[in-house]
Amino acid sequence: MLKKIAESIRKNENIIEKIAISPIVQYIDYNSFKSSRIFSDIGQDSAAIKDNDRYILVTTDRIKTGFIEKFPFGAGFSSILVSVDDIYACGGIPIAASLIISVKNIDTCKIILEGICEASKKFHVPIIRGHTNPNGICYELSSTMIGEIDKNNYISAINAQINDNIILAVDFDGRIGKASKLYFDTVTFKNSEDVIKKRKSMNIIAEKHLANASKDISNGGIFGTILQLSNYSNVGADVNVNKIIIPPQLKGLNYTLEMYIKMYLTTSFILTASDNNSESIIKVFKKYGLEANVIGKIIKQKILKINDGKDIVDVIKF
Repeated sequence: MLKKIAESIRKNENIIEKIAISPIVQYIDYNSFKSSRIFSDIGQDSAAIKDNDRYILVTTDRIKTGFIEKFPFGAGFSSILVSVDDIYACGGIPIAASLIISVKNIDTCKIILEGICEASKKFHVPIIRGHTNPNGICYELSSTMIGEIDKNNYISAINAQINDNIILAVDFDGRIGKASKLYFDTVTFKNSEDVIKKRKSMNIIAEKHLANASKDISNGGIFGTILQLSNYSNVGADVNVNKIIIPPQLKGLNYTLEMYIKMYLTTSFILTASDNNSESIIKVFKKYGLEANVIGKIIKQKILKINDGKDIVDVIKF
């Protein structure tokens, strides 16, 4: 089983895509202008800009063209969702969003805007700026989200420490998304109070200074997220696959572990923390409606390993 899961991780197109951007990120990091006002940037879910006793948070995401063409409403909704979770992942509060939209026809544009506005209301995030091209040669949609956080509470995505526990937190109350069988929707059918409450668990964890590092789980799935966090933290990870719990609803639909680890899990986070703080983090998530448990350890060697409690397989070196 371990070898099959390892090969599945290696062949995950979304993980391959994330690994491929490393040279681009490094080039920008080495060659762009630097400012003393920037607290953190490359590798973070949300970059942080110094502003007296707080940080201004900034994150940017692009929605894939194929997704826009097939599911324009979902694409519009997701353009807000993905950026909102980047802000919450570091413990922050989203304030406002700016968008860039390019469409080939006005009818599709209207559907995209409906999705954007629905998510704007769901997450209580105003749309304050943007650029729109109604006569584009292709569909494009990207968002920039602004947030804020007390500078003492910021959780980095690149601060995982050797011997930290790896904690997986997931909202189990979800549905299979319309766009893909690998999309676990825990948001669209719920009210604002519920979806925001679950995300505020990250605010509490940040305020209590319980976590060393965190990232929200995006389209790279559980292991894509762990790989990014480990790589930027210059550490490795050893994950016990038997500790990854599949939501009962998905098990009832015959989802295997191999399928589950590929899923984009909306309302989910990977955190690393010391032994002393891990149980407190799990209790916070439980209080706010997420299932959480320790699934592995941060290790010194820069490699992703998986185990089943007996055997170990090296998956990817980085």
